[in-house]
Amino acid sequence: MPDPAQRTGIVGLAAVSALGRGAQAQLAGVLAGAAAFGPVRRFDVDRRRVKDAATRADAGSLAGELAEIIRDACADAGLTPAQRAETPLVLAVHGHPHAARMSTVELTADKPTAAGLAEELARDSGLAGAAKVYTCACVSGSTAVADAAATIGVGRASRIVVAAGYLVEPDQFALFDAGRALATDGAARPFSAGRGGLLLGDAVSAVVLEAVGTRDVLAEVVGWGRAGDAYHAVRPDPTGGGLARAITAALRRARVDAAEIGYVNANASGAEGDAAEAAALHRALGAAAARVPVSSTKSVHGHALEGSGLLELIVTVLATQAGKLPVNVGYLGADPACELDVILDAPRPAGSAYALSLNAAFGGANTALLVKAAS
Repeated sequence: MPDPAQRTGIVGLAAVSALGRGAQAQLAGVLAGAAAFGPVRRFDVDRRRVKDAATRADAGSLAGELAEIIRDACADAGLTPAQRAETPLVLAVHGHPHAARMSTVELTADKPTAAGLAEELARDSGLAGAAKVYTCACVSGSTAVADAAATIGVGRASRIVVAAGYLVEPDQFALFDAGRALATDGAARPFSAGRGGLLLGDAVSAVVLEAVGTRDVLAEVVGWGRAGDAYHAVRPDPTGGGLARAITAALRRARVDAAEIGYVNANASGAEGDAAEAAALHRALGAAAARVPVSSTKSVHGHALEGSGLLELIVTVLATQAGKLPVNVGYLGADPACELDVILDAPRPAGSAYALSLNAAFGGANTALLVKAAS
């Protein structure tokens, strides 16, 4: 464990999704339990099997949304210009965030790569430059947070801004649609019988991580874990082995017992992998898996790919701090392969300050972030 003086806290945050603008809009949205899915109007979907996603009609460019969210998170943390100038940026985005909207010729011209975008964002936000860019698909945001917390924990930085973003665009939408990964009934149904796939959603968010002790924190990032399945290019290990190892590592790092976990914001998207995640929770948490409250907020805001992990961490922190746990929307009935205490019908009171936020990605990558909300 890091020295207590080097514990890592979240001191500022900001987010935008189809649920609204601002962090509190995300909390209100997941607690209301009204899914934000609707017809896609941002681009032509006439030739697609699925025509729904969770998008914002007023969304600007990804670069513009990220710039605004980074500034908002820094303002929420109360960072002065001098403090911003000493704070690096870590960014989680698609490998080439502009690729879906540019021709091959344009891609070789003056459009910034992900690394170039990160440098632009850091400069425009008054930050100390881009420390690293994560392009590891759906675990990008959560991996960035884990690495930032580790960097602060060993004293290599006192403060880091982590930002992540994805706006639903035609390229990835077409790929998921062609792969028959999207739900055809307009709803994502995590852990439910009759689930038919995921639905995509917008998410742009940022957090300011800082060594605990300098100011009040919203929550502490007390543990993190990462592990690979080494099973299949796109299918998760049905036994949940990799995700279970990630969860176990997060608990061990935090020195927290499984019985102390009060909530799990699951990766579950309403697809085949939900059963594997349920298996992972039972492997990692043992008897506690049958009683810890579980939901997936993807059922409300959709799957935001590289932006998912950070938005879901923010929602997890805010919900646990508010003492109200989000409903798992779209549930039709129990699936024997997903025997968990799924939160249904109404938000449930939080029974513990400790919560897990889980993510998984193609290639068998798995992450677990363990947070402790401030009292």
